[in-house]
Amino acid sequence: MLVSDFYETAPEQGSERARKAFALLDSLHISYRRVEHEAAESMEVCAAISDKLGTRICKNLFLCNRQQSAFYLLAMPEDKPFYTKDLSHQIGSSRLSFAPAEKMEELLGCSPGSCSVLGLANDTERRVHLLFDRDVLEAERFACHPCDNTGSLTIATRDLIETFLPHTGHTYEVVEL
Repeated sequence: MLVSDFYETAPEQGSERARKAFALLDSLHISYRRVEHEAAESMEVCAAISDKLGTRICKNLFLCNRQQSAFYLLAMPEDKPFYTKDLSHQIGSSRLSFAPAEKMEELLGCSPGSCSVLGLANDTERRVHLLFDRDVLEAERFACHPCDNTGSLTIATRDLIETFLPHTGHTYEVVEL
């Protein structure tokens, strides 16, 4: 997979979703380093991108309860196994499963393979509950897609927690997977 050199400014071209994500980061004065690449549709492909970024790209899982009345975005290390039962117990929600792609699009403005914490900016009603695996939250840097899987970026985790999330009005819960 070809991965571009680093950029520290927003792309002039690309998807509207990515341009919108970078415009928000710029307006919040959150610095980032980004790369462009072909569509990253698996965590195996993301590994090469992570190597270039020097920060592991999170696995972002969009989940819901059986009734589809509670939605969760889980950011976890790419190499950790995920067991629905363990997470369900920690957050007190039974019968968690992957949420439908239509709900991801509706609530986060992302499509499968592009799910990102940056999509929370689109969740103006704050219907999505953010969950961080402790290891992700304790890392100095956070890497993700800009709501489009043809690019990736890294920001300071502190900027995500102290600036981006307060702007969106989202809080988070720490889980241990």
